[in-house]
Amino acid sequence: MKIAEALALIRPIPDFPIPGVLFQDIAPLIANPVAYELITKEFAQTESAFNLVAGVESRGFILASAIAIDSAVGFVPIRKAGKLPGAVIKREYGLEYGSDSLEMQVDALSHVADPKVLLIDDVLATGGTLIAALELITDLAGEISEIAVLLEISALGGRERILAAFPNLKIRALVQI
Repeated sequence: MKIAEALALIRPIPDFPIPGVLFQDIAPLIANPVAYELITKEFAQTESAFNLVAGVESRGFILASAIAIDSAVGFVPIRKAGKLPGAVIKREYGLEYGSDSLEMQVDALSHVADPKVLLIDDVLATGGTLIAALELITDLAGEISEIAVLLEISALGGRERILAAFPNLKIRALVQI
């Protein structure tokens, strides 16, 4: 199987979660063990070294945790508000269909000296989710080695918003739609 064949397993679902949104369902891709492994290994091929992988709830978890195991580094969850115990920091962000917030535990990066984080999510749309995640990581003194996503919806301008806030950041999308 090739990367293009694996990515072709992603299926668009119209009008989910609300009318007008074209949801990209990765369930068929991750259900196929060959495709799933191929994609996670591709994500791990970065230009910059990393010693942690962070994933954004919830589909970013699925990808990031597999990459972390395969790369023999730690996994850091970036969760929606109210789901992490202990002291947390929080950032609010806008979505193409509303708003939400993300949190990280304040000690999430403290177990690694000089944390270099590979940030993973499934879709780059407006950029709000990833900007919130980037702010959380940098607030905790983490350095972003790269952002990697399965899909980028280019027309929504997320890459440009991220680069305006974090110039020179490497952003890699396996598919641009």
